[in-house]
Amino acid sequence: MTVWDRPEPPARPVPLDRERIVAAAIALADEGGLEAVSLRKVAARLNAGPMRLYGYISTKEELFDLMVDEVQAEILPEEQPGDWREALRVLAHRTRQAALRHEWLADLLGGRPTLGPNGLAVTEAELAALDGLADIDTAIRAVETVSAYFTGAIRREIANLRAERATGLSKRDWQRAHGPHVTRMLATGRFPALAKAVHDGTDVDAETSFATGLDWVLDAVAAKLTPPPA
Repeated sequence: MTVWDRPEPPARPVPLDRERIVAAAIALADEGGLEAVSLRKVAARLNAGPMRLYGYISTKEELFDLMVDEVQAEILPEEQPGDWREALRVLAHRTRQAALRHEWLADLLGGRPTLGPNGLAVTEAELAALDGLADIDTAIRAVETVSAYFTGAIRREIANLRAERATGLSKRDWQRAHGPHVTRMLATGRFPALAKAVHDGTDVDAETSFATGLDWVLDAVAAKLTPPPA
């Protein structure tokens, strides 16, 4: 029986339910990442005994599932755009925005499908955007492709943000600190394509990079869409 199907135990002196437990866990994760989340720490945040939580959640993995599903409610737009590209674009951008608010989400993206109500609703919205535009197998591959892109892009962006905090160096500071080494390596002539990218390429911010890559992926999906026979 999944955590969503299992009934909650009756309330006792300190009010407790899955909603409160998940909210406390998300607050801990927002403050210190997933490593800051344990059933003991969540119980302490709620002024409850740790054993009480096991009446609601059996494992930390179940807690993570519930946390992800709660955040996925932030990803769903109030209204589904009518255009398939815009629908998938909005979901991708809203996933990125959710991950920037809750960086730990990046660590849990890309695994097995989430089966909570909000996770299922996100998947439904993705597939519904392509309904009637391609056969179901093509639609599934398209959704997987778009998801693979934004998952990787989000993880890279979050990794860079964490590196900035860990080192105390911004992207520009890091580039300046490593500039002399890169200059010496490029001067050897062994890396002509990289040298061209460094000297002539345009540096863009994370949001622009994300949006550009997403549009290219959607262009590729568009090339594969052929309405199924009536």
